[in-house]
Amino acid sequence: MTQFVHRLTLTFYVIIVIFAFIALTYIGYTFYRLPIEERFYSPDYQQLNPSGFFGHGLGVIGTFIMLFGLFSYMARKRLKIFSRIGVLKYWLEFHIFTCTLGPVLILFHTSFKFGGIISVGFWSMAIVWISGFIGRFIYLQIPHTIEGRELSLREVQELKENIDSELLIKYNINISDFETKELSRKISRKDYKIINRLVSTEKRISRRIGQLDKMKKLFNYWHFAHLPFALIMLIILAVHVGVAVAFGYKWIF
Repeated sequence: MTQFVHRLTLTFYVIIVIFAFIALTYIGYTFYRLPIEERFYSPDYQQLNPSGFFGHGLGVIGTFIMLFGLFSYMARKRLKIFSRIGVLKYWLEFHIFTCTLGPVLILFHTSFKFGGIISVGFWSMAIVWISGFIGRFIYLQIPHTIEGRELSLREVQELKENIDSELLIKYNINISDFETKELSRKISRKDYKIINRLVSTEKRISRRIGQLDKMKKLFNYWHFAHLPFALIMLIILAVHVGVAVAFGYKWIF
């Protein structure tokens, strides 16, 4: 995937989530803003309440999207049979997209009315969603191969040394003496861009070397916070779906 296609894909993800939120708000704004006790008398009640055709459908589709994003990412990350399918970084981004779009649909499925054990599940989902973005930030601070494997400290140091050597051998530049303004007067625009990219990469790697151990430990601690809430969410989701099916709420099935 080229950088342009990658950025286009991320933009597409963001547009879908924003469009879904705006569209659902527009469709149900009048209904959702009513007090709970008055909603039964709304002409939209039969469609937009959690057991209505539209509201129930949002719950089913949102749950499917979220679970698909969750388990497909887990399969790609942990099962050897899927290890060659796509780049793990892109799977992570798809996982974040589906686990954002799904909860948006589920939020509107609840019609902003949740209590009891459902509220525990909902807030667990919210915590998982928020912590997911924190986890992605930490993940991006740890250098990985294109396949998604974490690089060791020695491997990261070798990357830095290779860039330093390339700058010194090809362009006679010592990174510690690099001056952008003076350099721009001496070389072609093409070489200037290449050197700028190499220097930016070198500085980023140097910064990450200093915080690599800390970020790896932080990422491990993050798992201890993220996974229990995800497990609670899945258990309550399973109970909710089981109870709904037992009471005959099967949507179109």
